[in-house]
Amino acid sequence: MQFWYFVLEYFVTPPVDSLKFEKMSSKKWRGSLTEKTLSPEEQHAKINEIRKMIGPIADKLPTLCSDASILRFLRARNWNTKKAVKMLKETLKWRLEYKPEKIRWEDVAHEAETGKIYRANYFDKLGRTVLVMRPGCQNTNSTSGQIRYLVYCMENAILSLNSDQEQMVWLIDFQGWKTSSISIKVTRETAHILQDFYPERLGLGILYNPPKVFESFWTMVKPFIEPKTFKKVKFVYSNPESLKIMEEFFDLDKLESAFGGRNTDGFNYQAYAQRMREDDKKISDLINPSSSFPSLSSVLTESLQSDSLVSDHGCEASDEVGSSSADEAASSNLEDVDEKIQGQPSSCKDVANDDALKQPISN
Repeated sequence: MQFWYFVLEYFVTPPVDSLKFEKMSSKKWRGSLTEKTLSPEEQHAKINEIRKMIGPIADKLPTLCSDASILRFLRARNWNTKKAVKMLKETLKWRLEYKPEKIRWEDVAHEAETGKIYRANYFDKLGRTVLVMRPGCQNTNSTSGQIRYLVYCMENAILSLNSDQEQMVWLIDFQGWKTSSISIKVTRETAHILQDFYPERLGLGILYNPPKVFESFWTMVKPFIEPKTFKKVKFVYSNPESLKIMEEFFDLDKLESAFGGRNTDGFNYQAYAQRMREDDKKISDLINPSSSFPSLSSVLTESLQSDSLVSDHGCEASDEVGSSSADEAASSNLEDVDEKIQGQPSSCKDVANDDALKQPISN
């Protein structure tokens, strides 16, 4: 997720970031971003090590502490077990306090009116959930409301993943986007949420018709981006050559025409609201006395206060390769920048025209 942090931060404060990049040690960056490769046996050993470090909580919360989940945290921290445990611990604490699984459509419905983020009613060719993002269609000024809606969309997208998939696709449409509409506070919080609490969930990011300045920036930061992240990002434009890229990943009969597909339905707010209400009901049916969710609070409160989890100090003391110090530097550079918020652009009206759109097909 580091790439998105850099992209958004750069466009808000290019002079600061330019100096920062020039002063950074390329050797240090490349060393910290070198990705390790472990055999299945070594990965299994790491998982077992994590389980021993977190103790009984792994058995009490089988979904949140599944092998697949632990692997995501290990990959996010380059197989450093202490730092992976710290990251997992902080995620569990966040889920205890924020309660993302309890957010319902009616809590965030007003944030979705322009279609700025929504789960598409189709998958890519690998069966991955597709989240459409239109940053140019921002319609509210509430940081907490925007973040709450982002979390709701992430939770919904994850629950909608096929059983053989754990990552999703982001389709980012830049129509109507302007640098002046970026909110520093929302940018920082978005980066924090996605990087720290939803590690390794991005399988493919498609930047559709991005401003040309993105390409220059991408070239500049390439040496500082993890190779696996770099490979996930595709620049796509409205031309025949780019259409081949979209056809490689999507069924064009299902893909929206806004992205070069043949599906003219687009985003319909009323139909989408109905889909989300149905999804909420499915989630509510799952959260019953026999599930792990009602006991989440008591389990985490007891476990996180015990010595079963590694201390923050212990994690930070490790000399293995972990998260890059660039995240901390990037965050500090944002502290003194004034927040800029701009209203919804008129171009979003075409995206959410209820009368002209048909009912989307259910997944």
